[in-house]
Amino acid sequence: MSVAAANTLTSRWAAASDDPAVFSGAGVYPLLSTLAGVAAGPARDELLAVAPSPLPLPPGFAAGVWTRHDLPLTPGWDPGTRLSGDPAADQRRLDAWAAEQTGGRITALPVAVDGDTGLVLASALSVVTEWVQPFGDSTMTPAAGPWSGRPLPALLRKHTAADALEPLRHVDGVTLLTVAGTGDIDVVLALGTDAATPGSVLSTAIDGRHRATPSTGGPGVTVQDVDSATPEPELVVSLPSFDATAHHDLLALDRLFGLRTAARDGTFPGISPVDLAVSSARQQAVASFTALGFQAATVTALAVFPLAYHPLTTRKLRVTVTFDRPFGFLAVHRPTGLVLVAGWVTTP
Repeated sequence: MSVAAANTLTSRWAAASDDPAVFSGAGVYPLLSTLAGVAAGPARDELLAVAPSPLPLPPGFAAGVWTRHDLPLTPGWDPGTRLSGDPAADQRRLDAWAAEQTGGRITALPVAVDGDTGLVLASALSVVTEWVQPFGDSTMTPAAGPWSGRPLPALLRKHTAADALEPLRHVDGVTLLTVAGTGDIDVVLALGTDAATPGSVLSTAIDGRHRATPSTGGPGVTVQDVDSATPEPELVVSLPSFDATAHHDLLALDRLFGLRTAARDGTFPGISPVDLAVSSARQQAVASFTALGFQAATVTALAVFPLAYHPLTTRKLRVTVTFDRPFGFLAVHRPTGLVLVAGWVTTP
């Protein structure tokens, strides 16, 4: 259920995004699920509609929680690590965490820490894989598309008749090519028609890849009979390498992520008796596709601030003794009470 919900979030984000260069619903989902577990009222309902259950954490995933040093906490809430109260120092710590968790691919947390920050939730996701069969050096035909990158030699595969076209599939007007990587990672490339939008192609690939069928038809696919010394069919793939980076403001799509109420007047009694609201929600993502493999990293962070909060105060009795006249002093041996030295200060 949770994997399906996370994939649905990614698909809906693809369809709604103006900048789908690289993004990760899987990086956002655990943070939304965590907030849903400590929220109340409409904020909880909206978050549960998007993230109804915890997501089994994928390989390469890390999470961090930091709470304001003087924020009262609900019993049972694990604060993780406290913010020191020095925004500059805290920002350096969180930036270092992002760099460490992504192998330096992302060097800063995408949200800023200031004096009003009450809580920071962050996730980091790293994907690193090498191709089972690297791209070769055969003749290359550059592929057209939105990516600007280095030309990549064609991938030349020779198969037996039984599995010749297994990596190539088609669903709802979209061509899907699966490039197998190590470590249980596949990269699925999706190609639509010239009229298709990036969001529609991506959402079709996400939602329809499990029902895609082997096909020699579809966008970008041509079929030829050629002379050959052997009868086994072959699949030749030509595409550019690419590097992509993107910054996303999740609150610009607050309804999509279930953050509408949480960002306005949301309350999270599971964290603190103080009313809290989400002040910032952002993701930074990078990806690189080369002849040898694929690497990607995302860091997602939510900053939460107290609503009309001031550090709690109470009344106390203050007694002041002022030595502004002559006074005496004693040096006393504590265990025995023996006065070791005594004296008098005539002019204080």
